[in-house]
Amino acid sequence: MVLDGPPMVITVGAEPLAEALREQAADTVTVAWRPPMAGTAEALGRVLADPRRRAANELAVRRMTGARPYLAGVRRASELLRLPRGMFLHAGPPITWRRASGPLRGALIGAMLLERYAPDERAAEQALASGDVLLEPCHGHGAVGPMAGVVSPSMWLFEVRDDEHGGVAYCSLNEGLGKVLRYGAYGPEVLERLRWMDTVLGPVLSAAVELAGPIDLRAMIAQALQMGDELHNRNRAATSLLLRELAPAVVDAAPANASDVLRFIAGNDHFFLNAAMAAAKVSTDAARDVPGSSLVVAMARNGTDFGVQVSGLGSRWFTGPAGVPDGLFLGAYGPGDANPDIGDSTITETSGLGGFAMAAAPAIVRFVGGEVADAVAATRSMYEITLAEHPAYQIPALGFRGTPVGIDVALVARTGLLPVVNTGIAGRVAGTGQVGAGLVSPPAEAFTSALAALAG
Repeated sequence: MVLDGPPMVITVGAEPLAEALREQAADTVTVAWRPPMAGTAEALGRVLADPRRRAANELAVRRMTGARPYLAGVRRASELLRLPRGMFLHAGPPITWRRASGPLRGALIGAMLLERYAPDERAAEQALASGDVLLEPCHGHGAVGPMAGVVSPSMWLFEVRDDEHGGVAYCSLNEGLGKVLRYGAYGPEVLERLRWMDTVLGPVLSAAVELAGPIDLRAMIAQALQMGDELHNRNRAATSLLLRELAPAVVDAAPANASDVLRFIAGNDHFFLNAAMAAAKVSTDAARDVPGSSLVVAMARNGTDFGVQVSGLGSRWFTGPAGVPDGLFLGAYGPGDANPDIGDSTITETSGLGGFAMAAAPAIVRFVGGEVADAVAATRSMYEITLAEHPAYQIPALGFRGTPVGIDVALVARTGLLPVVNTGIAGRVAGTGQVGAGLVSPPAEAFTSALAALAG
């Protein structure tokens, strides 16, 4: 064959091949290609060949991105979830006390003391170890919980409704950072703060939201992304927007307590996180139960296991061991103090926020480590394993491109890329609290086992 011009060589795989050609003045085009995850070829072929998959995924991701979450109320868990005495909810897939990590155990002990189910720490531990207390995942009750995620009957929850599909989701109120129940701390100062939240913060917010009317969380999240948040570990803008929305109603509803409540919210940059989690949960739940869909609708960790749920596979959990985050540590703490990853807050990544939106929040690297370029690269890489770009959640630094949304277990297996997750780090010893923040990779087997189930 006679060429009518200089050859253009397409290289796939090993970079030294492309370098050798360039050294010989050949024009090259490098194609990024990775082999599928080991052992997934047969299952991947079956899932990709499923005639239902394309339409099912289009429907599922359309429902997820079309959700319109709004804050409808703040009410007690005993009322919203009908939690009976002796039942606690927790983050992540199902787990027993025997397998529970230090921070989850600490949070459960604290909840026992908060509810006055036990007179002291030792009695609380004995009751939990005996099996007298029922433990169930938040996700099974339409809820999500940050870090340990423990929800007990007296706690106040955000009630978030989806105006488009009619769903509802719940999340507890945020305590702040440091020594807090969700990180496994349960000392006197932790319980004192929780009791103030029970008697003051919850009732005031409940009255204020009723006065202010439903609050459009989708619009607030979209605006916060354009102000430098990613809505998982950076919520400064979103918290400020919520505070501005609620402040007049707080003053009108409870003038005697308004200053304390507003000061508490203003001093807690993570306050909006819990509302964002409930908004993410109600959005991903809208995409559930589409036969043939390989879309991930939940990612969650309990401090021992990391689990995923997939639209076409109902409420089944597919799990692998939770990894230890790599990041920045507080004070004298270091990697040896860190517990494996924990919490339901990966629902933000599942909905296209958090680690998937880090390009919108360059300052996040000051909290979780790395460089600004790393944050941008992380977001860009997630477009390879997702099915869509969010129509409302946009990133200015990427030309207002929508955040990558709709994790596909088939694309995860096909590319070998795992979801990017940024997270707080809990101390591994019960009672420690927060020791840092960073990035963590989910276990590949959670996604490959879900793929195998789809193939079957």
